[in-house]
Amino acid sequence: MNIEVFVLCDAATDSQGKLNILGAFDAIYAQEMPTIHPQCAIALRLRLNPAEQGAHKLDLTIVGPAGESILPPFTANFSGGLDQPRESTAVNFIFNLQGLKIDKSGTYSIDLAIDDVLLASLPLYAKTVPQPRPKGMTH
Repeated sequence: MNIEVFVLCDAATDSQGKLNILGAFDAIYAQEMPTIHPQCAIALRLRLNPAEQGAHKLDLTIVGPAGESILPPFTANFSGGLDQPRESTAVNFIFNLQGLKIDKSGTYSIDLAIDDVLLASLPLYAKTVPQPRPKGMTH
């Protein structure tokens, strides 16, 4: 099984097997923590060969800087069966996140496991940025 795409993005769609991705990113900037990121998605495209036919389980977990899970895990069951006679097939997944709460600055991890084996992790950096001072103001 090959991971062709695994990305955090602003939005993603699947149109007849074509994975469309908008605005890939790896950092959230806020003036203060906690903060809410209104909407984003995790897009995943797996490539399976004929030997990988059959049932599989996918788990996606978002882990905070101290190793805590910040959301319940996303779980999906899927089949690796080929629907056409070819050497491999692709399977797309889109996990939409509404109102993602980030409690504190630090490095978060988006972990992908298939059949209980960790295959990949994406970093998500949460950073505070100072609010700009109005023009003409001095210390």
